[in-house]
Amino acid sequence: MATMRPGLTLSAPDIRTARRLVVKIGSALLVDRRTGLKQSWLSALALDVAEAKTRGTDVVLVSSGSIALGRKVLGLPEGVLTLEQSQAAAAVGQIRLARAYEEVLAPHGITTAQVLVTLEDTEDRRRYLNSRATMETLLGLGVVPIVNENDTVATDEIRFGDNDRLAAQIAVTVGADQLVLLSDVDGFYTANPKEDASATRFDVVDSITPDIEAMAGDPISGMSKGGMKTKLLAAKTAVAGGCAMAIMEGSTLRPLKALAEGAPRTWFVPAADPQVARKRWINAMKPKGELVLDAGAVTALKAGKSLLPAGVTKVTGSFGRGEPVAILSPEGVVLGKGLVRYTSAEARKIAGHRSGEIEAILGYQGRAALVHRDDMVV
Repeated sequence: MATMRPGLTLSAPDIRTARRLVVKIGSALLVDRRTGLKQSWLSALALDVAEAKTRGTDVVLVSSGSIALGRKVLGLPEGVLTLEQSQAAAAVGQIRLARAYEEVLAPHGITTAQVLVTLEDTEDRRRYLNSRATMETLLGLGVVPIVNENDTVATDEIRFGDNDRLAAQIAVTVGADQLVLLSDVDGFYTANPKEDASATRFDVVDSITPDIEAMAGDPISGMSKGGMKTKLLAAKTAVAGGCAMAIMEGSTLRPLKALAEGAPRTWFVPAADPQVARKRWINAMKPKGELVLDAGAVTALKAGKSLLPAGVTKVTGSFGRGEPVAILSPEGVVLGKGLVRYTSAEARKIAGHRSGEIEAILGYQGRAALVHRDDMVV
């Protein structure tokens, strides 16, 4: 597909139909340098979140602001902070940020959770699976996770460095179909609109070409670490995972409502939905081992069920938790692939046993499924 030119309109996603929505909130929207937290804006955003939840949409908020909040409380000087100052400010600001979200969402009957991550948590397969399982459980319980980079411990080599890319990674991790970056600009332009009066905004971008990448400029806001270059990197991650991503100006009260009603924005649209994209990704992996099933497990898998240890008769190969394995029929026919939730040594011990016996065998309470249906291509 060709990249949409400015002024043309491709069918854009409707936020009101989102199954799972991730919203990234920039520091400049949430925190005023002089007065601190923008309470009225946050309360209005809570109305948007509540409305989305009422529609049945799962919502995850990726929020900047902890360092900005903390530096004001600590009276730290303007300008670039040292790593130690940033981490101290984050430690003070994180608790205030989490409390602020809790206080505005609780009146709507919404429970919140704080989730702090680093780049290592998404690059290490075991940590990735743990994060994904935790987020899935929270969302299944109706909770709105508030995600931020764990600035109190993150150093340069384990940092995302900006919450645009963090939000995109979280969107892919939880299988979101829509991601909205609430920013200080109302979309992606052919050039920086503050420097070039002739710059034109894209309504929809369906392919991030080298020409599109060349149009990205530098950060506009003094409080934000992410400019258009980081937003394009976020868009690449999102659409590769089957998630549509919007960039919009978020300072208006109820920005998600405004987006639904046609506010200026740029949508980056994927070629496939999150589940299809994830299945393709799994299917492209080279298996590290094999799981041979009994006839009952084969029937269960074809009915869309997860693979339980009880249905496995043989485990071969050497693999770690989260690595790809081939799934075979009793006759040795490859039925599919999946990401296994146990190491090969653990899988051999629990093969043929009921999920309720896992704790007695391994000495800890493991996950019921050996390969979850969401991590499987059959």
